[in-house]
Amino acid sequence: MSTPPLSAMGAPLLVLRMFSAEYAHLPAPCLDVSTVYPDLLTLSFHNDLAGFEAWRDALGIAAESVGHHVQCDGRTQVLEAEADYAGARLRLVGYAKVPASEAVRSWAEVGS
Repeated sequence: MSTPPLSAMGAPLLVLRMFSAEYAHLPAPCLDVSTVYPDLLTLSFHNDLAGFEAWRDALGIAAESVGHHVQCDGRTQVLEAEADYAGARLRLVGYAKVPASEAVRSWAEVGS
């Protein structure tokens, strides 16, 4: 399997350029563009659910469309949302620690 040319990632790179102009005031996310999914731009926020929410709101992604789960260790919660934006698939991901009391309860449920 050959590696696609840089032009194959044109849509997410264009969206990233648009975001850097239009949303420069928002918290900076971790960015991911990959040859594996050349039409996908992932914005991830580590220990910053407020950053995730700021971007979700700015992009007009409905709160009801956000998925939530806790990783199998019971200590990390994950918010995820996807949308199409200017010809690219956009994925927002937010990670945060589960409060200690919830983590203990979640771990006990997994273990039983």
